[in-house]
Amino acid sequence: MMMEGQRFDLVNESRPLYEIPVDAPETLKRPSLWRKVGVALRELIETLILTLVIFLLIRFAVQNFRIEGSSMEPNFHDGQYLFVNKLIYLFQPPQRGDVIVFVPPNSGSRDFIKRVIGLPGERVEIRSGTVFINGEPLVESYPLYPGSYSTGPIVVPPDEYFVLGDNRNYSSDSHSWGTVPGKRIIGKAWFSYWPPQSIGFIPDYTYASSR
Repeated sequence: MMMEGQRFDLVNESRPLYEIPVDAPETLKRPSLWRKVGVALRELIETLILTLVIFLLIRFAVQNFRIEGSSMEPNFHDGQYLFVNKLIYLFQPPQRGDVIVFVPPNSGSRDFIKRVIGLPGERVEIRSGTVFINGEPLVESYPLYPGSYSTGPIVVPPDEYFVLGDNRNYSSDSHSWGTVPGKRIIGKAWFSYWPPQSIGFIPDYTYASSR
């Protein structure tokens, strides 16, 4: 029943209220073979450049070193491989007890590895194998084969270092050819990576003797 005043609109149910246009799906373009090759080549070049940059950074900071001979026995052995930290002495000077790799003053054919014993300005003397720093005996807490020779006294020049091998009687070092200028030091022995039984960081030592 229709009440007075009411009006109803007739809706044609056969037509949809809204017509949403549907576009035909776009045809996907498949990349060409040359495009695929170009992308792969670019990624390869980027990878090679990144690898080269990382390699150069590592070579700038770290150098590998192979020990030759027995001058550092019993702590380091012939054929042992080490990583050398080349950056550490940019921030601090060598310390007593550091094991360093350097170019020896008497030869440039191969690098040497020795232990820092005397620092710049110190008076170093060896009496029957015992090291004296400024007249006081140096207590060396690491394993070594003591020497039987005497040398000195010598005052270590500025920015130079008195170095010895741990196998004292069988080492070519400062007791025979003098001190090592700081500019010839390549870096500090940091990590042993071969042979497997020697893998590990190179230990640091402290000394009771005053500087």
